[in-house]
Amino acid sequence: MLRALLLRTAGDLAEALVFLTRLPLPVRRSPCGLGAVVAVFPLAGLVLGLLLLALDTGSQAAGLPPTTRNVLIVVALVVLTGGLHLDGLMDTCDGLWGGHTPRRRLEIMRDSRIGSYGALGGACILLLKVAGLEALHGTSRAAALALAPALARWSIVLAARLFPPARRDGLGATFRAAVTVPRLVGAASLSLLLAVLVAPRSGIQAWAVCTALAWLVGRAIARAIGGLTGDSYGALIELNEVAALFVFALVS
Repeated sequence: MLRALLLRTAGDLAEALVFLTRLPLPVRRSPCGLGAVVAVFPLAGLVLGLLLLALDTGSQAAGLPPTTRNVLIVVALVVLTGGLHLDGLMDTCDGLWGGHTPRRRLEIMRDSRIGSYGALGGACILLLKVAGLEALHGTSRAAALALAPALARWSIVLAARLFPPARRDGLGATFRAAVTVPRLVGAASLSLLLAVLVAPRSGIQAWAVCTALAWLVGRAIARAIGGLTGDSYGALIELNEVAALFVFALVS
């Protein structure tokens, strides 16, 4: 029974990584939608975090200066995720500040071209990540690198359950349908457990901040466009990665 549970979890994790990253895994997306994999989104985030931590450790051993290492980590995260979440943030910035009605904002967010608000938002979020990493050292740095992606991906599971999709079709609606109450509880428990195991004090505080931001920012976006979209979830991930880094920097 334990073996079956571990195999199922490993399969869900692999499918979650295929959905959230561009890692070359020999797994195809399920034709039935996301399903149970949303419960292991925090674990998929932890895998990303551990890859970043390995890069940081290797670049430090190679003698690279701190700023260079920080930029490499931020670029690596963009590459590992295919820039999907960053693109979602930029589209969200364009829509929220470029339109004056929910309908117009959604139209702008559908446009694949990046406007001035999106470019500014993308630049700011990348600079904030570098700044957050600059303030992290030692064990707090390792914990932040491991946990920030995990907590950010927990935040979108919560937001999907709290707020309706802005459109009846599309990624937002698919994701919202997959987040049932049991899966929400599973993701919450897993993310909190990871926080406690990796960094009992700062990890719990970062979890609380990311949870609060998921509600606050999610509510603001939902009011502006009538719900959340796939782009909104990307924006939440980017914002909560920054928030987690700064919590670890401030607590340490």
